[in-house]
Amino acid sequence: MRQMNSGSRGGAEGAEKRGKTSEEISGAIIDTAIDIHKNLGPGLLESVYETVLAHELEGRGYTVERQKAIDFTYKGHRFDEGFRCDLLVENLIVVELKSVEKMNPVHAKQLLTYLKLMNLEVGLLVNFGQETLRDGLKRIVNNYHPSAPSRLRVNSSFLSSAGDPLFVAGDQGGEG
Repeated sequence: MRQMNSGSRGGAEGAEKRGKTSEEISGAIIDTAIDIHKNLGPGLLESVYETVLAHELEGRGYTVERQKAIDFTYKGHRFDEGFRCDLLVENLIVVELKSVEKMNPVHAKQLLTYLKLMNLEVGLLVNFGQETLRDGLKRIVNNYHPSAPSRLRVNSSFLSSAGDPLFVAGDQGGEG
């Protein structure tokens, strides 16, 4: 039922050929976003952060598509340009950007739905509007089963007040 439109430049095969896992790519996106937030600070328009993040990631050798139109099929009906994701990195990681004072729970749900419709496993929700980026960063996973132990370092600043990593897991095969 789920299909993503084609037309990626490099995509998942390109990332695999270069030996980059989703954990490594996620780590690079997070590191780059933190650097941008430290240098530019909060308060700019989302489109500014999108442009700068895409430029910086491309400078690091990653394939990045901005405002990618996503087609999908639902109950036999095709929906062209059903939605647009802010950034698609290496055709593996969806990055949804915000520049708001406080994230709303619907933002994580929106990204999880994007991942399900695109049949992808990992997405990052990044809110540049927070005073510190660690308060505006969530890793969203959809039926994610790593083939090896994660090499993505977990900075203690990315732990919730309960000590849990800041991520939201999608359903594990049940109805959503």
